[in-house]
Amino acid sequence: MARWIGGTTALIGLALGGVALSARNTVPVAQPADHTVSADQSVLNESEEAGTPLRQTATEMAADEPFVIKRVLPIEGPIRYGEWHWDEEGVPEGPLVMTVDLEARVLSVFRGGYEIGATAVLLGTQEHPTPLGSFPILTKERHNVSEKYNNAPMPWTLRLTWDGIAIHGGSEVENGYASHGCIGTPDPFAAKLFAAARKGDRVIITRGKRIGTGDSLI
Repeated sequence: MARWIGGTTALIGLALGGVALSARNTVPVAQPADHTVSADQSVLNESEEAGTPLRQTATEMAADEPFVIKRVLPIEGPIRYGEWHWDEEGVPEGPLVMTVDLEARVLSVFRGGYEIGATAVLLGTQEHPTPLGSFPILTKERHNVSEKYNNAPMPWTLRLTWDGIAIHGGSEVENGYASHGCIGTPDPFAAKLFAAARKGDRVIITRGKRIGTGDSLI
């Protein structure tokens, strides 16, 4: 049984446990250690003048590297379906990079290496998979509809491929639902991401790759 729920999202039979792992109503977090920020590893340089060690954190060393992760949002526990987080207070301007982990079912947004957003997402099925790879945002379409799927609404579309793969709202992000390959997000998150993103910004889709503070996004 299936029905349209907005965007290109369809209901998958709950008898199969939906699309969540083991029919659970939560998703694991895309970041290491359950999305907690690990302590900065310091590099110790001996000072010849005073013999006093000078400590420099990994974040300080990477301050001028826009694609090195400097902060991960301090989210406690797993991100549940329908849950989203956004905090860009004090974050400087910089290039935007989005990561999507197909295993964790989490989309993260980084500006200049600082994570400013994270949410659980809907993804494709085996018949209509979400592709792996690195994709630039091709177009931004505020009131897009799916011509392929009966003009289903896909608001706040960030198009990744010309054959229909996109990040968009209009999806009911719940256990038991999946997309036809798109990345569906809660509407409030989709609106914030749409406002922040620009054409050409990079979206990196991986499966099970874990990165943390000090690692490169690209």
